Amino acid sequence: MGQKNEVLRVIAREPRKYLEKLDIDFKLLQEIRIRAEAPLMLVYQGQEYCVAKNGTLCHGIDNPLMISRQDVKETMERISNYSMYAFEEELKQGFITIQGGHRVGVAGKIVLEKEQVKNLRYISFINIRLAHQVLGCGDKVLPYLVDGDSIYHTLIISPPRCGKTTLLRDLIRQLSNGGKGRRGINVGVVDERSELGACYQGKPQNDLGYRTDILDCCPKKEGMMMLVRSMSPKVIAVDEIGFREDVEALEYVMNCGVKILATVHGRSMEEIRKKPILGALVRERVFQRYVLLSSQEIGRVEAIFDERGTYLAYPSVMEERGEEK
Repeated sequence: MGQKNEVLRVIAREPRKYLEKLDIDFKLLQEIRIRAEAPLMLVYQGQEYCVAKNGTLCHGIDNPLMISRQDVKETMERISNYSMYAFEEELKQGFITIQGGHRVGVAGKIVLEKEQVKNLRYISFINIRLAHQVLGCGDKVLPYLVDGDSIYHTLIISPPRCGKTTLLRDLIRQLSNGGKGRRGINVGVVDERSELGACYQGKPQNDLGYRTDILDCCPKKEGMMMLVRSMSPKVIAVDEIGFREDVEALEYVMNCGVKILATVHGRSMEEIRKKPILGALVRERVFQRYVLLSSQEIGRVEAIFDERGTYLAYPSVMEERGEEK
């Protein structure tokens, strides 16, 4: 089943008719926003558009296709295969992963029990984030991160929607599989939001390599400690660190001799240095490599730094190395 069919099959019949008519490349489609009594909206090639009633994309909201509450209800029924109860645990986290690894975020009325989220009702907002795996996107980055048969503790810094998770996926895959005289190593992945492996019914929809073990929908702190105790990883990979408990778990993992490959939201090294928790890690030189992605071009590496914040590579240098290969 192709990516287009994987996504369109879970969307209500009426909006699906218009999406099927769109002359777009679904490989470049990032999000589909379905909100009750609001326009059908897409994020395509990093830009936000409305879907017009004539079956085209438009920047304004003149004559857009409006989503009804019935459209939202029907879409959720399709997503859950007409059994919302079966996805109760996933809904507590605010998302469901569908076939193909696409993540469906939902919002509505939260039902609390003892200050914990028990359920989600009256769902009125749906965000379908399409999974995109770009095999080989880490080719030019990896040589700067490798330390013999292991890697340096590495932090990928990126603004939202600029490719940090996509880059992290490919680095995990390459470290796990090995290649070009480099042996593959055991990688443990804590996939808290089911975005890295994008497991569907327990099976990863993304290729994270042969030697990779995944804890799906598991909090980062608990997951990192569980992997160290049970799976003997050489590297542990996590997406979007930032909370104090994340940092405590990172330090525990590092003290056990396991390397860390992580991402964080940010636009510059200076911004990371100013963050209360992460700034301390930078000053103490805990991470040995920093990979900064551009905020202007999705997936473009702005620079790579060592533990002192010294430039190791600019984009032009990396492009030259790529041409020589």
